[in-house]
Amino acid sequence: MKASDKLNEECAVFGVSLKSAEAAGITYNGLLALQHRGQEGAGIAAAYEGGIICRKDTGLVSEVFGRGELESLLGATAAVGHARYSTTGSSSKKNTAPFVTEYLTGRIATAHNGNITNAFELRAALKDFGLNFGATSDSEVISSLIAYYMTKERDDIAGVARAADLLHGAFSLLILSGKGKLIAVRDPNGYRPLCIGKNESGYAVASESCALDACGFEFERDIEPGEIVAFENGELSFKDAMLFQKNPRGGLCVFEYVYFARPDSVIDGLSVFEARHHMGRVLAEEHPVEADIVCGVPDSGLEAASGYAAQSGIPLDMGFVKNRYIGRSFIYPNQTQRDSAVRLKLNPLSATISGKRIVLIDDSIVRGTTSEKIVKSLKKAGAKEVHMRVSSPPFKYICQYGTDIDNEENLIANKMTLDEICRKIGADSLGYISIEGLKKACRKCKLEFCTSCFTN
Repeated sequence: MKASDKLNEECAVFGVSLKSAEAAGITYNGLLALQHRGQEGAGIAAAYEGGIICRKDTGLVSEVFGRGELESLLGATAAVGHARYSTTGSSSKKNTAPFVTEYLTGRIATAHNGNITNAFELRAALKDFGLNFGATSDSEVISSLIAYYMTKERDDIAGVARAADLLHGAFSLLILSGKGKLIAVRDPNGYRPLCIGKNESGYAVASESCALDACGFEFERDIEPGEIVAFENGELSFKDAMLFQKNPRGGLCVFEYVYFARPDSVIDGLSVFEARHHMGRVLAEEHPVEADIVCGVPDSGLEAASGYAAQSGIPLDMGFVKNRYIGRSFIYPNQTQRDSAVRLKLNPLSATISGKRIVLIDDSIVRGTTSEKIVKSLKKAGAKEVHMRVSSPPFKYICQYGTDIDNEENLIANKMTLDEICRKIGADSLGYISIEGLKKACRKCKLEFCTSCFTN
């Protein structure tokens, strides 16, 4: 596991098919809007007259394309982009997407959000067919598999469908052909989000609707689990939700609503902000406490804090000042520097918390180290009591589908009781939302949920 005390999810995808030659610039803007989903690498592939040009590297979107790289992609009408957070394969340029794969009759670029659990077996089978691999990412395996079946089926859509039927796990895919066709695929369970937007220039497909808003596309709909949709020259050219069968036991990863997605996104019919606000309301019902103020941990606890305050009648107040110019704490090479980064990013606001009994709301507790530091900082700043409330159930089990927990021993809830966690982090009381309460808060979602990280 990376040295982070937050859950992190693999990445973001964004692509466009337009009537105008603005694909690269719009894709860049789309990735900026989705930067929260992945900060380790970024890339854009654009189609030009039967070929594909791809630019990618490690770093933030603005860093990768701040050195003149975007100019080399201007003039295309179709493009796909990717912002990466690595769970499979190391963080390096060769593992950054999109992956460009050449085959007998052309070239494709593939961007993937999710995690393929049978990637090793597929890689071995493709090697037996004579395919070579230059990276260690499952996304490269997907791209090679699709190219292989496009060749075998002699049809783009049929090839994508054959390949998708062999993939196990979570995948929201964008595939760009050298002829400018944009193909979008969502896995049969719908683990990861994927949605379509439209404007006068054409279509966009994105991991979250906030990116469609940012780029001037009107949200049209979510891509259904198991659906393939294709676009050419800014027009819808194909859609079919029956090419591979939906698994009724699966469902959308509930952490999209808890933490991963931006609050201004709407996923599968439910506003992320509304879901988090309702999580806070349910928390107040399930774990009431006498207190003076409610504070959310920026930024992920703020929406649930507003819901807790509304339901409980306890005033909502600002407990921290956040320094938004400090990088993510896991990039620091040793624990002392990571500890300093926590203090630099979140500074308690003594004027509002001194002498107060505080309800502190956060989205999750993973290892417990960050929660311990935050509680300690509040009490050092004069808080009389700190009652911690968490808008997700105890995270106990590893995730196979793209969340970066690779060892259950890293999870505090897997090895400690509720009382032990409470004492460890130094809180006066601790309450987690129940699984039933979380589902109640997200009941407007059109899909069922994957909650295996809570239930195994």
